Amino acid sequence: MKFVSIVGARPQFIKLAPVGRALRQWHDEIIVHTGQHYDVAMSATFFEELAIPQPDVNLEIGSGSHGAQTGRMLEAIEAVLVDQKPDGVLVFGDTNSTLAGALAASKLHIPVAHVEAGLRSFNREMPEEINRVLTDHLSHRLFCPTETARTLLAAEGLTRGVEVVGDVMYDVLLQARLTLEERAQALLPALGARAGEYVLVTIHRASNTDDPAAMRRIASALNRSGLPVLFPVHPRTRKYLTEYGIAWDERVRLLEPVGYLEMLALEQHAARIATDSGGVQKEAYLLGVPCVTLRDDTEWVETLHDGWNVLAGSDTEAIGVALAQSGPTAERRDPFGAGDAAERIALSLRDWP
Repeated sequence: MKFVSIVGARPQFIKLAPVGRALRQWHDEIIVHTGQHYDVAMSATFFEELAIPQPDVNLEIGSGSHGAQTGRMLEAIEAVLVDQKPDGVLVFGDTNSTLAGALAASKLHIPVAHVEAGLRSFNREMPEEINRVLTDHLSHRLFCPTETARTLLAAEGLTRGVEVVGDVMYDVLLQARLTLEERAQALLPALGARAGEYVLVTIHRASNTDDPAAMRRIASALNRSGLPVLFPVHPRTRKYLTEYGIAWDERVRLLEPVGYLEMLALEQHAARIATDSGGVQKEAYLLGVPCVTLRDDTEWVETLHDGWNVLAGSDTEAIGVALAQSGPTAERRDPFGAGDAAERIALSLRDWP
């Protein structure tokens, strides 16, 4: 059978890598890149590092407001689906590309499979939350990363086609882990950083970046952390930091975006990670690095157990306290599967729809 996999942002490229590889054992796959992330460091390098085939179609949608971007994607994806006539469509995660792909397919009566279904932050002000909920209700097959996700879907009346397969990002991390030490040995000296002695920061969500007061509170906490800070800056975030004129302590290093494997190497050797990214929260947990989440909620509630992840929002004092805490003493749990999620998804898709 023929499947169209729709991606547009770097977390989706990561999920696509193992799923597409497993899927192509039995089916044909057409990769459609919406162009939601179009910067080379945010897109092309991920395809190279993760050995993903180059997209068959690049829609080059680019940035824009949520409504405008989703609308352009919807129109363009519909044209691709009419042309390709696939047996099914795969969408990943919770971006505008996810929703546009699911909506275009459902309007054409093409069955949809959602990889990473069932996540909920219960914050409807997050565009990603709207995308998740709508995509799940449009999908025929819902691949959940955890039992929590299955429970949340059942609470919304979604029980048909629901499978707990584990987390595909765990698959990638396990495959990449053997190379991380070598990368860290080259990367850390070049950045003037020492293993276990720095805070790694990522910030990209509009609730932080679009609010100058929030960004100033976060910056104040990082400036006062007492540790060197490595901050690979998302292009959109950099634009706002320049606009706000935020002053940084000399120990805070603003870096260009890094590739996925370099990012994992930096995560693995950090003393703490501070982030508003759902994926980075989860990677921190899997790597055994304490995390401070710069949000008031999380869709990855499993990471909150035993203090491995602390919700601090943009509150300067809360961030400071969380960064200064000693590490959790309890063992991490194992809620994200066995590292075989992609194979389980591909096996499930042999019986379609």
